[in-house]
Amino acid sequence: MERIYLDNNATTIVDPKVKDAMEPFFNQMYGNPNSLHSFGSEVHPYMRIAFDRLYAGINAADEDDIIVTSCATEGNNMVIKGIYYELIRNKKKNQIITTKVEHPCVIHSCRFIESLGTEVIYLPVNRDGIVDVDILREHIDPDKTALVSIMWANNETGLIFPVKEMASLCRESGILFHTDAVQAIGKLNVDVQDVPVDFLTYSAHKFHGMKGAGGLFVRNGVRIPPLLHGGEQMGGKRAGTVNTAGLIGMGLAMELAVKNLEYEEKEVRRLRDKLETAILTVKGVNVIGKREMRTPNTILASIKGVEGEALIWDLNKNGVAASTGSACASESLEPNPTFLAMGIDNELAHTGIRLSLSRFTTEEEIDRSIQIIKKSIERLRYISISTV
Repeated sequence: MERIYLDNNATTIVDPKVKDAMEPFFNQMYGNPNSLHSFGSEVHPYMRIAFDRLYAGINAADEDDIIVTSCATEGNNMVIKGIYYELIRNKKKNQIITTKVEHPCVIHSCRFIESLGTEVIYLPVNRDGIVDVDILREHIDPDKTALVSIMWANNETGLIFPVKEMASLCRESGILFHTDAVQAIGKLNVDVQDVPVDFLTYSAHKFHGMKGAGGLFVRNGVRIPPLLHGGEQMGGKRAGTVNTAGLIGMGLAMELAVKNLEYEEKEVRRLRDKLETAILTVKGVNVIGKREMRTPNTILASIKGVEGEALIWDLNKNGVAASTGSACASESLEPNPTFLAMGIDNELAHTGIRLSLSRFTTEEEIDRSIQIIKKSIERLRYISISTV
């Protein structure tokens, strides 16, 4: 049975070009880049090319920092906990603002510093499923708010947040702004000159790089202490030997992601819309968020009368990989927190399924997926009625 992968918001296939670019750095040029001998120094030119690609991919200035991390989870922890130690612990400010629909690593980091005495405000979403600028404006306080952390695009719904307007509001108020851009890179134009964020995080494996490599953008002039202490790598901002192969692959993956933005916007969106239109013909299926407000690859649907976990298992048995939401919360049997934040009732909050495409998804796969998904829904509803 040929398998179909529709869980690209969880992780993506490594682009074959990226795999080929990384290969020499496992067994040939494998030296530690901090070593003084030739095994270390010979990788430096390739690392510089990778950094150039990362800077160009988000239009960062030469004076800005891009710190190589293991993933966006590390970067998000570094920003939130770093701001606690930089601004909050010494009582300069004592408040962080985020949203109820952030990735678990942001929510849990905020809960951690909340346990240390920080005031954390979790903003609600509006009827469209996003946090609008007016909601943020009502809550920020230049004298209290140290950081606002709001995602660029939601990992479950694909809904795009107005980060440019929110970052500009924070800049005008003298408040630092961080965005988790994990679901934006490779799907949307991410330009830190146009959008005045102070911190931006991403993971390579979300845009066809390898797992274990990520990036943290820090705007020039913004201070943040390291999360990891030890060596002087990354200019003393992040200790630990750099994942050389991961960095080089991430740089190329970033470049390819940006080059394929038009394809993502047109062709991936067309395939997503084809799949979405088809499943909406099934009675009791609703898709969260307007198409034009979402990233071009993402569908989050509620399916009345069918539990999300049951549908995922049935699809998996029939060769289609999907998810109920965030991969980092996939083992939880609690109602989908994004659904609850949007005011969707508790019963429907258990019925979510996320389908997410990539530029490697084919038309044939979408046609087969439509048939399999419809049959799975019909089968599970029949089982549910038969067991009542």
